[in-house]
Amino acid sequence: DPEDPVHAIALALAVVIIGTQFAFGLFVDELGSFQATPALTIADLLGQQLPLLVVAAIGVGLYIRRGTRETVSRLGWVRPAWWHIVLGLAAAGVFLAVSVAMGALSDALTPELSRRIQSTTDHLFGGLVGNPLSVLAIALLPGICEETIFRGALQPRLGLILTAILFASIHTQYSISIDTLTVLILGLGLGLIRKYTNTTTSAITHATYNLITGIGIGGLALGIAGVVEVGLIVVSAYAIWSNRRPAPTAGP
Repeated sequence: DPEDPVHAIALALAVVIIGTQFAFGLFVDELGSFQATPALTIADLLGQQLPLLVVAAIGVGLYIRRGTRETVSRLGWVRPAWWHIVLGLAAAGVFLAVSVAMGALSDALTPELSRRIQSTTDHLFGGLVGNPLSVLAIALLPGICEETIFRGALQPRLGLILTAILFASIHTQYSISIDTLTVLILGLGLGLIRKYTNTTTSAITHATYNLITGIGIGGLALGIAGVVEVGLIVVSAYAIWSNRRPAPTAGP
């Protein structure tokens, strides 16, 4: 609603953030800047993610226009049905396959940039990988907080595409690269899950994807994961078909 000041401010801030991040990516060596910063800790993750949760709640009017239950409903958080969980797990596997394919493309087309991005990622998250509590934090905090503000609060007002672009723009550790395009694709996928189900399901997908990438799988585990993924996709397809909306009947 262009006449709504909350919507207008949200749109203006979204465009400012996207433009600013794009400009930084073009004219600032962000990868070099990240290399000069200390590795992330759980406290850093909390400091980055919890404000997103607060902004999302305030933005949709918690204790201003809405009570707690209405706010949770507006943000798309629901108690998941069994097939929401299965769909979220299956989608996370698909996202992982997309990420691996895009990573291979990045290595082939922009090998030096890909190497620098990997080095930056290893530096930023190196202190968290290997610690079960830290890996859990990497999975849950962005999965809950980012999904709440992007898919829960913003997407119903700003739309699927603009929200996905905004989501990709905040992942500045990838600069302007094929990796950023990967984040955009994943953001669109999460947005579609939110659109046709709810924020709970997109958060399950996001958190599971982060958990898998944080743990890392290979060898026999990768083969087993592939078999499980096929099963999840089949069950998800059946569940979606079973829960599809019936076609409206013609009137007399």
